[in-house]
Amino acid sequence: MDVAKAALLGVAGVLTGLLFKSGRQEYGALIGISVSLLIFARVSAYLGQMKDALSSFSRAFDENGEYLGILFKVVGITWLSEFSSGLCRDAGYQSIASQVELFGKTAVLLAGMPVILSLIETISGFMG
Repeated sequence: MDVAKAALLGVAGVLTGLLFKSGRQEYGALIGISVSLLIFARVSAYLGQMKDALSSFSRAFDENGEYLGILFKVVGITWLSEFSSGLCRDAGYQSIASQVELFGKTAVLLAGMPVILSLIETISGFMG
């Protein structure tokens, strides 16, 4: 049901933004950003529930929860950079959107380095 509400909110935002497209375009952009932030806030409410469920599942495989923390960090970075770059692109700032995406990709790579190093260490242990 919440997916339907988010979809209806998105469609209503698009239709309202289209009303302002021919006249005051800045109002349309503000409506689009506002609706995006509302949907973003709605999705954020579910992250706590998802973290609790995944953390109980993760305890069976990872004692200290290090990898789950990295997973959430990477998902958060990806989600936030995609959301921000989409807003920049919708406002007509493609170059800023590209820079936000590049920064997000770099941050994901840096956040995932402990996993990569652990994998290399494990492979080295098997080989040596």
